[in-house]
Amino acid sequence: MTAKFKPCKLSGTIDAPPSKSMTHRYLIGAALSKQNCVLSGVDYSEDIFATINCLKDLGAEIKTDKDKVSISSDRFMTAENPILECKESGSTLRFLIPLALCLGKTVTFQGSQRLFERPLNVYEELCRENGFMFKKGANSVTLCGKLESGNYKLRGDISSQFITGLIFALIYLNENSTIEIIPPFESRSYINLTIQALKSFGANIEFADEYKIKIKKSPLHSFSGKVEGDYSNAAFLDAFNYIGSNIKIENLNADSLQGDKVYAEYFDKISAGTPTLDISDCPDLGPILFALAALKNGAVFTGTDRLKAKESDRGMAMHEELTKLGGGLIFGDNSITVPKQELQYKGEKLDGHNDHRIVMAMSVILSKTGGVIDGVQAVRKSYPGFFDDIKQLGAKVETEC
Repeated sequence: MTAKFKPCKLSGTIDAPPSKSMTHRYLIGAALSKQNCVLSGVDYSEDIFATINCLKDLGAEIKTDKDKVSISSDRFMTAENPILECKESGSTLRFLIPLALCLGKTVTFQGSQRLFERPLNVYEELCRENGFMFKKGANSVTLCGKLESGNYKLRGDISSQFITGLIFALIYLNENSTIEIIPPFESRSYINLTIQALKSFGANIEFADEYKIKIKKSPLHSFSGKVEGDYSNAAFLDAFNYIGSNIKIENLNADSLQGDKVYAEYFDKISAGTPTLDISDCPDLGPILFALAALKNGAVFTGTDRLKAKESDRGMAMHEELTKLGGGLIFGDNSITVPKQELQYKGEKLDGHNDHRIVMAMSVILSKTGGVIDGVQAVRKSYPGFFDDIKQLGAKVETEC
């Protein structure tokens, strides 16, 4: 699927889409509660469908009605040797592997080849240390074990998804446990989101100190509520404002714990000069920050190594596409420099790299230069309504299969 842009400016008012990060966490929390729960304001991206379907295959009863999801989970975690299809959702896979290890049964996770190229070494080591089965293939991983409550140590410079996954499992086991984070502790904000979501269901979980999470035995209760707006995807909408558009974005919680809320501060710094910015706690902002820096005065970004293990190698993907426009990136040791550059569409079709955030970041640039980008269906992973929304705001873009 391609999108063809003409240079344009956008204007109007739009709601930020619901937070994908919080939706995953609320869905799993609802299943863990084994109570009747209702979530509203849900956007059915491919990643969210992956989590819903995997929870169903683990025994939860889930019904969808427009933007509402009803979860009845008294039979959750009763499935016999389930096969769980994660598609391309890293959150689904990493959040649910530790729960699967609580079953004491053989569980197989399936998905795209790219998904299983992304690191799972933390869980592989956990299984090896405990004598559990962990058999990884090109498109799947099969495991079997009986995880127990206790005291665990995890590195803090890995994806926070591993830590969140272990938290979900220890909440399910419902005995006193601790997780010690070995510094440096990156993406702490995502762990804060996990704790916030689980506390909505009555979980007794908190930071005992800067690097230790304490989980105490406690019953979970029902929770019903609305998913807050997503700062990660709002960043792509707001980026248009920094290149001449006039969009008002609503449905964002000013008190949100989302780490990507920092995007506005970073956008301001990029607009004011040539800053050095650390993105180790907000790696998902990488592509749109690179895009805006390329359109402005350039910038230096540190904490970029984890971009290599996303849906694409995001630094290299942005470099390849910016090169087609006469620009490019400079790679350093855990850093990426975006030089000041004059971007111009020269006729070569851009590639979305099967990565939703690359597609949206390059769309912002193409609204300035005009041009064509292929593979735009990747936005279905997190923001299926992206092109409809920007068209509503006046974007001159045509999409076709």
